[in-house]
Amino acid sequence: MLSPFWPALGQVGRRGRVDTITQVVTIAAVLLGAVTTYVTNHLMERSRQRATLRVRWDEKKLDAYAEYVGCVRGTIHVSVLLYEVREDLRSMPRGEHDLTMDLTQASGAQALAFERVMLLAGDAVVDAAHKVQEATAAIGWQARGVVDGSLEEWRRLHSTAFRCINTFHQLARADLGVSGSFEGEQHTARGLLLPGSRTGE
Repeated sequence: MLSPFWPALGQVGRRGRVDTITQVVTIAAVLLGAVTTYVTNHLMERSRQRATLRVRWDEKKLDAYAEYVGCVRGTIHVSVLLYEVREDLRSMPRGEHDLTMDLTQASGAQALAFERVMLLAGDAVVDAAHKVQEATAAIGWQARGVVDGSLEEWRRLHSTAFRCINTFHQLARADLGVSGSFEGEQHTARGLLLPGSRTGE
């Protein structure tokens, strides 16, 4: 004969199993929430670190690009002074020898700035910088008298150099994510602060 308490014991057993399952589900949910929170925080931290690193490198690139263009402009400026003194287009206290030394120093600074661009920039910007280097070297050669040429040829060298500089500007802006259009050709002629052609040239 079954005990009158047997159904009650069965109900207690079922309640115990239900309570156990509930506890397991609760613990699993807590663990899942903890894992999800950890993974989310980890991914957010990695994303934040990548963004911080990207900003840091962009700042270094901006400094390198600005320094390089400044050195290029300085080299061209000294080249113009040397050329004009050597060709008797300008008189100034500093003579040809001093200006040649200035140009050597400016070219050295430009070379160091170029190396920094090489370390930080992508292929497109580096290729544009190479073209700037070639164009400014040609200006320096004629300024020193290493290469002969007319004033008109001198002006063409500068037009080429400023086109190369503007291309470098465009690609550097794109590399840094700078928005807005930049029409390089509109700026080229503005940089040519050179004397007009002399009679017979």
